[in-house]
Amino acid sequence: MILTITLNPSVDISYKLDHFSIDNVNRVRDVSKTAGGKGLNVTRVLKQLGEEAAATGFLGGSLGDFIRSELSDLGIHDYFIGIKEETRNCIAVIHEGKQTEILEAGPTVTENEAVEFLDRLAEYVKKVDLVTISGSLPKGLADNFYNKIMEIAGSKNTPVLLDTKGELLGKTLEGKVKPFLIKPNQDELADLLGEQLNDQKRIIDALRLPIFADVNWVVVTTGAKGAMIKQGSHFYRAMAPEINAVNPVGSGDSVIAGFAAGLKRGLTDEELIRFGLAMGVLNAMEEKTGHINTAKIDWCMKQIEVEELS
Repeated sequence: MILTITLNPSVDISYKLDHFSIDNVNRVRDVSKTAGGKGLNVTRVLKQLGEEAAATGFLGGSLGDFIRSELSDLGIHDYFIGIKEETRNCIAVIHEGKQTEILEAGPTVTENEAVEFLDRLAEYVKKVDLVTISGSLPKGLADNFYNKIMEIAGSKNTPVLLDTKGELLGKTLEGKVKPFLIKPNQDELADLLGEQLNDQKRIIDALRLPIFADVNWVVVTTGAKGAMIKQGSHFYRAMAPEINAVNPVGSGDSVIAGFAAGLKRGLTDEELIRFGLAMGVLNAMEEKTGHINTAKIDWCMKQIEVEELS
């Protein structure tokens, strides 16, 4: 089983309008509401791949109940911790080829709720093969909270796939226990290192830095171009096929799901790269975030070119 961690989930609300009128009434007929958050996108793709998946994090109030109901409908094990404050809404208004987002900050997690999460996590990691961590921290948690998660997983030799950015990624990489895989995109890697990474050579040079020495896999996604990858002492370039991208949102989360499922299945390095990146490509081809067409997996994997670099 694979456990996904989403500490600051949301109910994602999408309003589609032909025209968005400022300072006026906008009536919406096309509305969708889904369990949101990067880690829950990972979970959905894992289920579509036929993997047994559990999800944890913090949920509160009626919006938390909504997410729990959706998890139940999808057949996902609900390991979330209940909290006093309400889970957040994240609203996207899609209009005239644009997307305007209104994102709530979310609840503040208390110290007791944080301790309960870590205590339960120590039991959960005994039951799972892999853990994924996605996204940001909610208010109330210290910036070393992911380090605490890493130490708990490390005590059971459970590999962790981490997808976060900025200071939080840097802080986690400073810890004693390292993630098994991280997946920054090109801009996030540049922000982490404080330098421009405009070409392949600069990315590869960056991946040779000591900060990544003990991270088994570093997957740097470069948008439609594909990815640059470090695996141990090996470096790869992967080229993605040209597609008609319908909705690229959630493609990075889908890549994490692909790598998690591929690692659990024991794929070879090059197979794993193709499989993981294929999930991102397939997500971009679908309208719904965190969805893939499994019938196209073999086709997509064959279209991804992987080259080991000297």
